[in-house]
Amino acid sequence: MVFYFSGTGNSQLAAIQIAEAIGDEVVSINYYLKEGKKAVFRSEKPLVFVVPTYSWRIPKVAEQWIRQADFQGCQDTYFVLTCGGSIGNAAVYAKRLCTAKGLRFCGVAGVPMPENYLALNPTPDEAECQAIVSAARPHLDGLAKLIAAGEPFPVQQVSFADKVKSGPINPLFYALYVHDKGFSTSSACTSCGKCAQRCPLNNIDLAGGKPVWKGTCTHCMACIGGCPAEAIEYKNVSKGRHRHYLMDDSRCQKDEGQRL
Repeated sequence: MVFYFSGTGNSQLAAIQIAEAIGDEVVSINYYLKEGKKAVFRSEKPLVFVVPTYSWRIPKVAEQWIRQADFQGCQDTYFVLTCGGSIGNAAVYAKRLCTAKGLRFCGVAGVPMPENYLALNPTPDEAECQAIVSAARPHLDGLAKLIAAGEPFPVQQVSFADKVKSGPINPLFYALYVHDKGFSTSSACTSCGKCAQRCPLNNIDLAGGKPVWKGTCTHCMACIGGCPAEAIEYKNVSKGRHRHYLMDDSRCQKDEGQRL
């Protein structure tokens, strides 16, 4: 069973490709977060969690959801982290999560995908995004073959800098950057409501037809990346930056996995 959490579609795309390659089903963590639902999942195949990299670790919202969910059947667990650069020392924290859940850790693999964090980083243009996605596909196929064969992902070398990034820098990143006070809308807003519909944490309401952020943002960039009018900005940082969005929204609005 392949689970994914995704803001702009990188991890969703990766999850769908892996699931198709190993002949397994896909489950949207976004759906369960948005619906506030908990479920018992049973899988006779390995559990595969495909998520973005937030400050060199699994996103807090995804980790918390995994901790609260109940997984039965096969306990072999793989993590695929889409990233704009490095995943740092994420493997250590994923392994700790598996230990806490009684799951069998089978490794973490980072897969470079288009940078989407336009609230902090420069983003590639559309042609570059397409090239990065194309380059990622063979890597995803290779990971799928390892999963299908029941083989662990290769262990990556971790530097002291990686340990610092995933260690003390990670909580500082959340404390300093992960909030929604910087979001605003321009006169280009058409009041379509897609930002509120797409927010996995239900953190956006419409007031007078305009989005209002309520303080529980995880910086997934679904709202700003997916705004069809490009009317949402984050302070002055995001202005002029390419909005990367390839999410299939329909797949985040239904329950696709096997339940007890």
